[in-house]
Amino acid sequence: MTSAAELWRVKLEAWAIPKEIIDQAETSPWIHPPAIFQIPVHIQESPSHDKALEAMPANGSVLDIGCGGGIGAFALTGKISRAIGVDHQQEMLNMFKENADSRNIASSIHLGFWPALEKEVEIADVVVVHHVLYNVQDVIPFIKALDSHARKRVVIEIPQTHPLSTSSGAWKHFWNLERPTDPTPRDLMAVLSEMGIDAHLQLWEGEMRMEQETPEAMNDRRIRLCLPTSKLGEVTNYFKTNKFPKSRPLATIWWDKI
Repeated sequence: MTSAAELWRVKLEAWAIPKEIIDQAETSPWIHPPAIFQIPVHIQESPSHDKALEAMPANGSVLDIGCGGGIGAFALTGKISRAIGVDHQQEMLNMFKENADSRNIASSIHLGFWPALEKEVEIADVVVVHHVLYNVQDVIPFIKALDSHARKRVVIEIPQTHPLSTSSGAWKHFWNLERPTDPTPRDLMAVLSEMGIDAHLQLWEGEMRMEQETPEAMNDRRIRLCLPTSKLGEVTNYFKTNKFPKSRPLATIWWDKI
C-alpha cells in the first residue's frame, strides 16, 4: 500500500518540465525574483496570520521557513520580540533583516535549505512556512524539523492547487503540454495524519498581488515557461487576454505541540 508521503512525492514529480524543453531554455525557469517576495507596508489579516497570533505569547519568537521578505513573521509585529528567517537566497534574507530592523524586532537569519540546516537554527514559539511545501518532495523530514523547532504551534500556508497551476493554460498554448492538478492541501493533511500529527485545515480565499501585471512579471512568466526573449510579446499578449484571477484559493494548516 502506497503511503501518503510517497503519493505526495509522486504527484509533485509529475510537475517536472520535460528535459527537451528545459535543455533549450535560455534561462533556468526555477527563478524566485526577490522583488515579488517583498512585503507590503500594511499586511492584511488572514487565517494563517490569525492562527500564528493565537498561539504566540507576548514578546514571543517566530521562525519563518522560506521567509522571503518575512510576511509570515512580520504579520505578528506587536506580539513578537524576535524573528528568525531561513531562506536559500541571500537577497531574501537581506530583505527579512531590513524588515525586522525597521520594526525594531531582533532577528537572526540563516542561509540554506530546510531541513538541511535545522541544527543551526534556534527553536521558536511559533513556526510559520508560507508557500513552500509544493517545493518539497521529501516531505516527512521537512515536517519533522518544523515540528521539532516549535514550542507552541506550526502554521503552514499553501494554495489549494499547485502555484504553477495559474500558468497551465499557457503551457498548453505554447508547448501543447498538459499540466497536473495534484497534489492538494488534503494530500498534505493525509501525510500529517500518517505521521500522527493532529492537524487542522481551513480553506479560504486570498487576494492576488497586483504586481502580476507588470512588465517584469510578464518577463518572469516567459522565463518560467522556458520561452526565448523573442517570445515576450506573445507571452504578454497571452496573459493580457487570459488574465490571472484577482483572488486565489488558499489553505491554512496548523497543529499545536502537546
